[in-house]
Amino acid sequence: MIRACVIGWPIRQSRSPLIHGFWIRKYGLSGSYEKREIAPEELGAFVQRIGTDFAGCNVTVPHKEEVMKWLDGVDDTARAIGAVNTIWSEGGKRFGTNTDMAGFLVNLDQQAPGWDRAPLSAVVLGAGGAARAVVCGLVRRKAAKIVLVNRSRKRAEELAREFGPNSAACEYHDLPGLLEDASLLVNATSLGMVGKADLDVSLEGLSPSAVVTDLVYAPLKTGLLEKASRRGNRTVDGLGMLLHQAVPAFEKWFGVKPEVTPELRALIEADIRSAA
Repeated sequence: MIRACVIGWPIRQSRSPLIHGFWIRKYGLSGSYEKREIAPEELGAFVQRIGTDFAGCNVTVPHKEEVMKWLDGVDDTARAIGAVNTIWSEGGKRFGTNTDMAGFLVNLDQQAPGWDRAPLSAVVLGAGGAARAVVCGLVRRKAAKIVLVNRSRKRAEELAREFGPNSAACEYHDLPGLLEDASLLVNATSLGMVGKADLDVSLEGLSPSAVVTDLVYAPLKTGLLEKASRRGNRTVDGLGMLLHQAVPAFEKWFGVKPEVTPELRALIEADIRSAA
């Protein structure tokens, strides 16, 4: 029986067990996937159990960066993003990757075909771990311009420098002018999430052809997406990213590449609504 899990501190909010449990049943596998609440001081000891007690695990806050020092190696994607969200065992060693970038890109490819048509000009709100995955993906799609807008400009500037000459940092009061040239707007902050403050931004000046995506998936349609929809912009919610980032992890552990189906999405949507 193959065992996998998700670790975090706290962990009760994770919907990963629902996703992976659905696939285990669908493909008739002998396996399990569970939540494990791991305190920061327990992290190193838990990682040592990967390969014996568990085939692998997903990693969520606050462990995504700290866990890297306990691994035998990380791939180029995790190194570029600076965080790991998936661990597996191979040859007695433990390795890490980050699937958030892939989830972000696949979600946009499916829900807004042509979103990355050149010249791609993106405005990204936020400069944390989620924003790092987004920017990494945009760089790989050869974005002509990436502007990071964050409450702390210093953090945005640090991230912009790291990802090269096509990236820049600005402040929220610069948004009206920035949006005039944007073909993609991404909310990579937690603002707008259930229990958090609303994301208070004006979309005035944003081109009707621009795509607006929000990494927040609870609620399913955030205030930002509602506002963009009313203007006629194409919108992409964050649930697809959550589902697609789980695909490569499941394949690593269980040896089957799962599908993100309408049935799976409906299951997670129902859970989100019931928790509202």
